[in-house]
Amino acid sequence: MPSGDDLNTYHRLLGDLFDRADRVVAFTGAGISTESGIPDFRSPGGLWTKRRIIDYDEFIASPQARLEDWQRRFEMEDQLGAVAPNVGHYALANLVEAGKITHVVTQNVDALHQRSGIPDDKVIELHGNSTYAKCLTCGLVHTIAAIRAEIERKPEAPACVSCGGIVKSAVISFGEQMPQEAMLRAQRAALGADLFLAIGSSLVVYPAAGIPLMAKQNGAELLILNRDPTELDSYADYVVNRSIGEVLSPFAKPENRQN
Repeated sequence: MPSGDDLNTYHRLLGDLFDRADRVVAFTGAGISTESGIPDFRSPGGLWTKRRIIDYDEFIASPQARLEDWQRRFEMEDQLGAVAPNVGHYALANLVEAGKITHVVTQNVDALHQRSGIPDDKVIELHGNSTYAKCLTCGLVHTIAAIRAEIERKPEAPACVSCGGIVKSAVISFGEQMPQEAMLRAQRAALGADLFLAIGSSLVVYPAAGIPLMAKQNGAELLILNRDPTELDSYADYVVNRSIGEVLSPFAKPENRQN
């Protein structure tokens, strides 16, 4: 790590890394979205610490558990409010647009990367997406608003309007199998990277947290940018414990640097 702890040091470091890298992959966790005002639901006092965990098997087996889970999803949606991408999201979007970042692999389910302007095919969602729901039988996509209106009209677990199957948020539940296609895409991206940025993740949730290590073991330089230390810091070439937005700000377009 270069000497000095001022922002200019980190800006120069990242500029140098981007200049010499051909294929950069970013990996993001909750930390990038907390800077948009989205709470970290797993931290003490967060939503997931106040409610019991409903795992996938219980969701499938129990209509009452499904209804409880949906009510929790609506509570989460209300807490999120009118959030928007922040400067960190926009910086990554600008680097994708410039052709420097090939993919953004994310543990987040808020779709803020897409809203910042990153095309869907450049975002790899390891834990799903909270902005829509799907039928587990026929795959039909349902809007969250439609599900909410149905439950408000008739307070019971919703069924697919097409086949009558179970409808579930597209977020991966505890105990649910990770999306294999997304994992394979993330692994391919990591193996193709010569610079890997792990941003805003505690790097403790596996198998997702294994992706940065895969890149490092395949020869990529690894930079970890996170507010707090992580368990993988010892593997990294560079560790930056600062605000994500202030570190990435120079790489956003000027009009997005104050968001």
